[in-house]
Order: sequence, then C-alpha cells, then structure tokens
Amino acid sequence: MWTTEYRATTPAAPEAVWHALAALHSGTPLGPGSDAFELHGPFAVGTTLTVTPQGQKPMRSIITELEPGGVYADQTVFGDLTLTFRHRLAGTADGGTQVSHVLEISGAGADEIGPELGPQISGDFPAAMAELLATAELRSAEGPAR
Repeated sequence: MWTTEYRATTPAAPEAVWHALAALHSGTPLGPGSDAFELHGPFAVGTTLTVTPQGQKPMRSIITELEPGGVYADQTVFGDLTLTFRHRLAGTADGGTQVSHVLEISGAGADEIGPELGPQISGDFPAAMAELLATAELRSAEGPAR
C-alpha cells in the first residue's frame, strides 16, 4: 500500500467544514478548481458517485465511510488498484477544525505504482483543501445554518 496525507487547520467550526465537504461531494462546486461530483443516490455509505477531476475523464466511486461531522471516504477502482480518498475532521481547542485528506493506493503493484501515480493524484490536495476551508470559513462567518 502507498499513502500520502495533507493536513490543514481552519478557525471554522467542524460543522461548517462538514457542511462544505458534504456539499462538494453531493455535487455543489466550491470554487473554480473543484472536481465535479455527481451522486447516484443519497449521501450515504454504499452510494456511487461520478467524480470528474479537473481536465480528466469521469470515474466511478463508491462512498465507503461516512460519519457526519467526522469522516468521509470514497473508493475508486482503477485496474488492479483501489484508490481510497478519506477526509477526517477533528475539532481544535479554539473551536476550529483540523482536516486531513488522505490518499491510499492499494492492490497489486501499489508499492511500485504509488510513488509515481500518488503524487500526480494528490498534487491538487493543497488547492482543493484551500477551497474547502475558504467555503467553511465563509459559512462560519455567516453564522449558524438556516
């Protein structure tokens, strides 16, 4: 298995970050750099979605973990490889949120292919995280959900 992780912290509350994350994965773009997501059912474990990364062909994924306010993960099968994308949210002492975005590549040849393929896939994690957190911070500034 090959893995990489990108972390960032925001003053936005975990609820605001979760709302932005759920909106993105339910099909609402957060900014010009957002990948496109199309759900094929409810926002729940087992639901498939079509993911279209910027400038690439669509891929089919399935939601594999969903703990509201805490964890979202989906998997994409790519030949003999399984790509797992996982977001984890953790509240900070000051009311903000630490967010991690992990990519795990598993399957036959993952140890050999991961070091080449992984950075290509995860190269946009900083920009994607910046869009996610900017949306959450805006939502936090607007106040409680209406």
